[in-house]
Order: sequence, then C-alpha cells, then structure tokens
Amino acid sequence: MKKALIVQGGWDGHKPVEISDILAEQLRKHDFEVTLADTLDAFCTTDLAALDLVVPNWTMGEITREQISPLLKAVGAGAVGVAGLHGGLGDSFRSNTDYQYMAGGQFICHPGGDGTFYMVHIDGAPHPITEGIEDFQVRSEQYYMHVDPANTVLATTRFGEVVMPVVWIKRFGKGRVFYSSLGHSPEVAAQAEPLTLMTRGMLWAAEKGPTGLSATPIDLEHY
Repeated sequence: MKKALIVQGGWDGHKPVEISDILAEQLRKHDFEVTLADTLDAFCTTDLAALDLVVPNWTMGEITREQISPLLKAVGAGAVGVAGLHGGLGDSFRSNTDYQYMAGGQFICHPGGDGTFYMVHIDGAPHPITEGIEDFQVRSEQYYMHVDPANTVLATTRFGEVVMPVVWIKRFGKGRVFYSSLGHSPEVAAQAEPLTLMTRGMLWAAEKGPTGLSATPIDLEHY
C-alpha cells in the first residue's frame, strides 16, 4: 500500500480541511494510506522518504527553513513526489522562492475574482493525465501566474491573447511535481474534470522512476 501525507492549513477561505478530505478520499480509493496533518512541522517530523506522495494544501502563510528543507531535499532526491492544487501549492509562502521553484509557479492575481466563467483547454503536451478529457468550463477564480519555463504544460486558459498554464508537471531534481490551478472551492475541486486531473496527477507524482521530462537543476546542499 502506498502512503501519502496531506498537510492542510493557511488561509481558511480556500477551505483546506474540506478540500483535503476530497483529495484523501480519492487517494484511499486507489489504495493509499493517507495521513492528514494541520501543522507545517509535519514536513520535518515525518519520515518523508517512507512516503510516496506529499500533498501540500496550505495557502499563504510563512514557513521556516527547518520546516521546508526536509521537503525540498526529499523531493529533489526523488524520494517522494508532490502534487497540489490552486492556492494550496500555487500560492503558498509568498516569500519562499525555493518553494516556488519546486512548485513550478506562483499565483499573481485572478482578474474578475471568484465566479468568473472561463474555459480550460486540454491543448498541452499529450499525457495520460489528460487522456480522454475534453475542453471544459469552470466558474471560479482564473489564476494568472508566474510559471517556470521548465514545466511541461498539460492544460491552459486564456486571458485575451495570453495563454496561461492551468495544469503542469515537472521534475524537481529527481522528484515528480504535479500542479493544477483549479480548486478554489470544494465545489470546483469536486467537479468531474478538475477532480479527474487532480487524481491522475497525484497518482503520477506518487510513482518512482523516469518520466522523460527534463529535470530542473538543483543543489541539494543549498537546502
């Protein structure tokens, strides 16, 4: 049985407990043993190398070097994968650029606020995560983000003529990272397409071994 750790908290407007419960249920359906933690100390008190997956679900806030260092080292060494959604991974610890480097991007703004209707286009690199999913509409926050050019983008949205990544995968050192900007509310997180993408992304990130992706260069000693 594979093992996953979900670390939930931060800004309560993103309903971290409720969304973590949705993600935990999906993982348990795929025979994962899931541990839920509501403290960032879980990153430094858990044997991360004994896990297959870490799901950070913590919007904004602050994280100490002692807390973040074990996670960055474990992912960079390929010992564990990371998957996250919306602000839970893409808007965490705004002052910690090392964390953003691992995640592959950082939230900047959401023009139009919550309740914006927008399309998600499955027009990125072909991948099993998006297989069989067609373009779909959501009503939510449409994230405008700074993104790592090393990401392999799987899905996008449009801000006028600007093509903005919505779903991506990457290698942080030897580790796998998956991100989806969908999931502002439990209702959006549970919508069929976002939930399928997130579930497949978590399963992909939990796998070990080669991916065919170029690795983001890191210096483990730095962390």
